[in-house]
Amino acid sequence: MLDPISIDYNALNLVSLIPMMIVVVGALAILVIDLIKEDLSKSFYVMVSELFILLSLGTVLGYTGPERGFFDAILIDGVAKLAEVIILIASALFIPLALTSKRFHEFSYPEFFALFLFMIAGFVFMVTTDNLILIFVGLETASLALYTLIAMHNRQKSFEAAVKYFTMGALAAGFFVFAILILYALTGSVEMHKIKEVLIARDFEPMLGILAAVVFMLAALGFKLSMVPFQTWVPDVYEGASAALAGYMSIVPKIAGFIVAMRFFELFVHAENVWVQDILWIVVVVTMTATNIMALVQESVKRMLAYSSISHAGFVMGAILIGTTQANSALFFYWILFTFTNLGAFSMLWVSRHKKKGVWHSRYDHPYEKFSGMVKFMPVNAVIMGMFMLSLAGVPPFSLFWGKLYIMSSAVNSGYIWLAVIMALNSAISVYYYLKLVVYMFLKEPQKENGTIYMKNSSTPLKTIIGFAAFMTLTAAFFVNPLLEIITAYVKSSGF
Repeated sequence: MLDPISIDYNALNLVSLIPMMIVVVGALAILVIDLIKEDLSKSFYVMVSELFILLSLGTVLGYTGPERGFFDAILIDGVAKLAEVIILIASALFIPLALTSKRFHEFSYPEFFALFLFMIAGFVFMVTTDNLILIFVGLETASLALYTLIAMHNRQKSFEAAVKYFTMGALAAGFFVFAILILYALTGSVEMHKIKEVLIARDFEPMLGILAAVVFMLAALGFKLSMVPFQTWVPDVYEGASAALAGYMSIVPKIAGFIVAMRFFELFVHAENVWVQDILWIVVVVTMTATNIMALVQESVKRMLAYSSISHAGFVMGAILIGTTQANSALFFYWILFTFTNLGAFSMLWVSRHKKKGVWHSRYDHPYEKFSGMVKFMPVNAVIMGMFMLSLAGVPPFSLFWGKLYIMSSAVNSGYIWLAVIMALNSAISVYYYLKLVVYMFLKEPQKENGTIYMKNSSTPLKTIIGFAAFMTLTAAFFVNPLLEIITAYVKSSGF
């Protein structure tokens, strides 16, 4: 007779699951409330969602237990905590954007908010484990919810965008599974720290097997991070999604992907595996440069921001290639600053969203012409949008100037001089398409006499979120040193 299995519940460290479980419970609570009482105001569901997100954030900040939990599958190190904070703060900033002046279809369904919380849980699972199976579960949980959220915008473009995203996501999921399969066959484990030990002991042999695993993993993560050549879905999906959700997609899924990429490629970078470094070098440079060039010829501000977000992701991926503590700290520092600026820019498009078609362009909702002469009838909006554009371009003293400066300095300090030069050149190229919008707003004549359409979707919560994003973008210089000290301490504590 077999002995019964005994489980030490203290060693399980179930407390490590609390941040994920809180948002899952919140999603289930919303569904149960809807079953009991229908047709409640969307303001109620916004408040409930915000409450559970903030509770989850509080448990992340207050966690002081062991790094490992739940059969050692959960990993709560400094990197995981930083990523969780970014995910939850970005989510807390996004939810109030549902409180629009106009009635949009998706926000009338409680299921929207439940799916949003399930999606957050998936992303949190991705960043709080180094077990490839759990990462895959988190990835698919988040992705399936996100496909549905895009389709719920209830436009023909939204359905098309959701189908494209689902198709590409299914392909990426297949690549991820193939990578797991190969790594398990080579090492007998799906946990990255054990895979690292086996690969180093074998001196990264057999090379062809490891190369296949790296290529499949890079393809899977390349989709989530929209690296070239896996970026083709981005402009169409962003165009079909609401501007608010597009801004969210440009931030949260990518930080989850960055954490997985950091954990996976760290073992190759630290071992100075040349061929993996060469592959990463090519992907980083091509992603930054190609998407910058594509952004130059866009007619829509929304599509321009889509290509811009890909270029920024390529810029930050350079930190993973460098692999030093300074570079990994720069990754988080850059993405925190990018969160406020980019979400603010997309929110500015969201407040001007209207249901009347073809006012400026037969295809796009936000062509450049829409913003012509904006400073003459909406001067505050024009100044705020201009500030976001200058920050994205890396113009001092706005926030992303410091992020770009810190990443480039980490490249120079690690001997990646040419990478720093290419980053600087790409930043110079990006100035053109960001300033193109500034020129339209400040130097062109208005094409429509009625400026109220620019605030059709505006409400007090939206104005508050935009004002907060603008404040953080403008005053980032005062937070640079203390923020970097906190980030560096967390990164060092994780051994990165």
